[in-house]
Amino acid sequence: MLKLKTLSVVAGGLLVVLSMNKIATAATFNPSPIFTEVTSYTTKISTTNDVADIYFPNPSNLKTDNYSFPIALLLQGANVDKSDYSNYASTVARYGFVVVVPNNERVLPPLGKGLFSQTEQINAVLAQMRTENSNSNSPVAGIVNTQKLGLLGHSFGGSVGLSAIADVCLPRFCSSPTSLPTEVVAGVFYATALISNTSNTFPVKYVPINNSRIPVALLKGTQDGIVPSFLTDGTYDNIKNPPKTLISLIGANHYGITNTNNPPGPSPEINTPTIPQDIAIETLARWSGLFLRASILNDKDAFNYIYFTGDAADPNVTVISERVPESTPTVALFGIGIAGVITTQLRKVINKSKRHNSIV
Repeated sequence: MLKLKTLSVVAGGLLVVLSMNKIATAATFNPSPIFTEVTSYTTKISTTNDVADIYFPNPSNLKTDNYSFPIALLLQGANVDKSDYSNYASTVARYGFVVVVPNNERVLPPLGKGLFSQTEQINAVLAQMRTENSNSNSPVAGIVNTQKLGLLGHSFGGSVGLSAIADVCLPRFCSSPTSLPTEVVAGVFYATALISNTSNTFPVKYVPINNSRIPVALLKGTQDGIVPSFLTDGTYDNIKNPPKTLISLIGANHYGITNTNNPPGPSPEINTPTIPQDIAIETLARWSGLFLRASILNDKDAFNYIYFTGDAADPNVTVISERVPESTPTVALFGIGIAGVITTQLRKVINKSKRHNSIV
């Protein structure tokens, strides 16, 4: 018992030190977008003939400074037009990414012809962006980091991204098995799940997601009436390897990510959001952009926001996460690890309280 108390004191002391450091960081870190100006253009993906909108930062010194922006591919929800993501995509781009939003039209039995993402888009978009980067007539010539690609996804498109990361070819998401390019280094998906049984049958059969080296963030709206929270929670539990995070946006429904609630085309959402649409979009884009920066660019401030300080700083979300140690374990890091566990457990308690308050 004495040893346990001593260990608790040591861990508690480390927790205080770590918390003070994180608070100091939080006090100076601004989670707003890095770039104020963004522009876009439309092009065609050569190998698929998909028409795509491309958003990218547009500072005044874009062509004279040495910019290199990673790619973020946004995989659309079923029958959601690319234009319905313009506010979200442009905000993510302001965090320092070239965001590509294609309309992938195909026939998907038994639903027929419509806008349905598929895993084959990943290689196609990566090849197209290499072409765009090397074409002197392209608006993004010379500013694209084609070695780094993050996946974004909504609903059906999120399932496509997760299946690609899991290296599984489910018929509705994948026409033929393809290898995930090594350039894919992160995934952020909203209002989604990855299950193998498509009918409304129980028990739900979740697909194991062996994400290997790839950090994954799942975002969900607490008012989602199309992909209920428990499906996203179950999917999160089946992501095998950290780092991973589950971010709940209080009051958002299935279309919290689109320019308007219930855009024309996709299945209508019966639940009315209790959070304004512009706040939902900004919140989702902020967490998405910072997660990509933490995962792709090793941005330490963004990392701290995602895994330590952002939950307390943002009243509209609750966050659960698992992260990996940043260095080889030592005796000192063992104590830090314990403090990290304590911090995680305290966050979960706070999250439960916040969820309760939001329901009441």
